Amino acid sequence: MEPNGRLALVTGASSGIGEATARALARAGADVLLVARSADKLTTVCREIASAGGKASVFPADLADADDTARMCAAVRAQKGVPDILINNAGAGRFLAAVDTSPAEARRMIEVPYLAAFAVTRAFLPDMLARRSGHIVCVTSPASYMVWANACAYVAARQALKGFSDALRVEVARHGLFVSLVVLGTTETPYWEHNPGSREHVPRGFAPLTTDAAAAAVMEAIVGERKRVFRPRLFRFLMALEGIAPGITARG
Repeated sequence: MEPNGRLALVTGASSGIGEATARALARAGADVLLVARSADKLTTVCREIASAGGKASVFPADLADADDTARMCAAVRAQKGVPDILINNAGAGRFLAAVDTSPAEARRMIEVPYLAAFAVTRAFLPDMLARRSGHIVCVTSPASYMVWANACAYVAARQALKGFSDALRVEVARHGLFVSLVVLGTTETPYWEHNPGSREHVPRGFAPLTTDAAAAAVMEAIVGERKRVFRPRLFRFLMALEGIAPGITARG
């Protein structure tokens, strides 16, 4: 789907991958709807997009709160309509061993990204199906395909997001909708500052991505209508290897 003239909603748009993706969509001519908890940060991003000649609007929401998510989706529909492009990018969760993860923290990791992606998608899905058009993108990490030590709850949440994306793709394909999963390796974002101790548990061997490179992968999924996009590209080989010999990529 070409973004020019389209309405595109991006969650987690106040910083990092979401912010970079929102800017890329705006440069490509989309009318971008910015969603995240921080209204101040969203407003700054919105102003900068407008200053560069793009179109954007701010819709603050805590996507871990079902009621607030529903309120935001209703506001989007009332003020802007139903998105043509939906980027489920918001994520949360530290890389921790199971014994160091509280049940409440594990629940938060399921709430965002998985339940948030489900709720936002579900809010607009009936209209997309009736319209018979739309592109939904879920942004995830390699944890959707492979496992490593000291990230138990994080891995479970990301694999739930992959399952949602793959199942939804099959469900909506005959209705004219497209679903992409974008799998991104370590990316230099504020995530690491907000989740202390996580970087120490990241599997080694790959250079970190920039947020612009991550956004370019999301744009490739949209414009090229790709089912899956992996960055670094070597991840595609590793995930195929994991499918043939489950557990071979595990890092313990």
